Amino acid sequence: MSQAMRHSEADTRLKRNPLLQRVAIQRMGSFTSAPKILNEDTQDGDVDLPPRMSRDELMQHCHQQLGNLPPLVKRSFRRLQGQSGDTPDGVRVLQWNVLSRVCGEAVSSPCHVRVLQWNVLSQALGQMNDNFVCCPDEALEWRSRRYHIIEEIVEYCPDVICLQEVDHFNFLKTVLGTQGYRGAFFPKPDSPCLYIKGNNGPDGCAIFFKEDKFELLKVETRVLEVWRVQSNQVAVVMLLRIRETSQEICVATTHLKARTGALLSTLRNEQGKDLLDFVTSHYGGRPVIICGDFNAEPTEPVYLTLLSHQSLRMASAYATTGDVSDAAPREPPYTTWKIREEGEVCHTIDYVFYSLDSFSVEAVLDFPTGEEIGEGRVPSFGYPSDHFSLVCDFRLKSACELGS
Repeated sequence: MSQAMRHSEADTRLKRNPLLQRVAIQRMGSFTSAPKILNEDTQDGDVDLPPRMSRDELMQHCHQQLGNLPPLVKRSFRRLQGQSGDTPDGVRVLQWNVLSRVCGEAVSSPCHVRVLQWNVLSQALGQMNDNFVCCPDEALEWRSRRYHIIEEIVEYCPDVICLQEVDHFNFLKTVLGTQGYRGAFFPKPDSPCLYIKGNNGPDGCAIFFKEDKFELLKVETRVLEVWRVQSNQVAVVMLLRIRETSQEICVATTHLKARTGALLSTLRNEQGKDLLDFVTSHYGGRPVIICGDFNAEPTEPVYLTLLSHQSLRMASAYATTGDVSDAAPREPPYTTWKIREEGEVCHTIDYVFYSLDSFSVEAVLDFPTGEEIGEGRVPSFGYPSDHFSLVCDFRLKSACELGS
């Protein structure tokens, strides 16, 4: 029986059996019945930075804090086939040095949006729970990871940042604030971090945006539901207005339930449906970008659920930039590549979906090769998370047409 058929059969059984639904929902929470350890987000009190810093000043500070740790794995951008280096209106909007693979200062026009999507790896889970057997213990320490995380984000000069497994939000808020970012955070109601000694509070999802480019209109949050019962996964929706053009966009992020199997696949699909209902209730006809760790490969039902929504008309940014000779769009071969006690895990579960009618994709950040990543995979001294960041350059069709 094919994977798709197993998913369909499990979905049918669950819809017809309320008892199975109750059992399934019980599996949506955290992994233990141990008492919670309710800590506050206070472990970064040593961070003392001026309110504003140039990008170069912050990167230099990161290098000083990291000391002799290896540099980040370097990556380069890939343009959509047929795109030139300049936009149709003749303005070079986003620039990078292809030879050194280092992003230069982004000069972001009002009709372009660069989005970074990343599961940054919860510190509590990564260090105490996830069993990365090939990662040195020192590489999992927060002092080794936190400024590599900042480097990875600031390197690519995003306009909007969508993050999952955030359990050090105050650190990110402080450091990214020096670059003119403002953010919102929403924790999981029963975060597994809260059951780990030495935690820094619950993990959750966050969205940051450049204040000089956008005006914040509204933030909405939701605990995703499965068959009208709250799960342990959350979503954040942010409505933003581009200051120069007054064009408004809707950005959403989420982190769906992990673990494999037909049952969990069905639960993720139900969460995906609730996510779409949540976004639809707030987007108001604006162009939409939905980012997240969906914990689902493209063969799972939730992937098709996102792409087949009739009113939102979504597409996947990385599939859009695939080989145009393919009969069907293809996602990257992996967005996460790790080695745990149970073995090596290499698959695609992170996505950036967008309104097909409102945006065009101009470029995406490529993933490093296996050789560049290293035999121990990630996380490592050279990369702070078990997921790779996704970075996409979008062009707002209506804004660019008006400006041309």
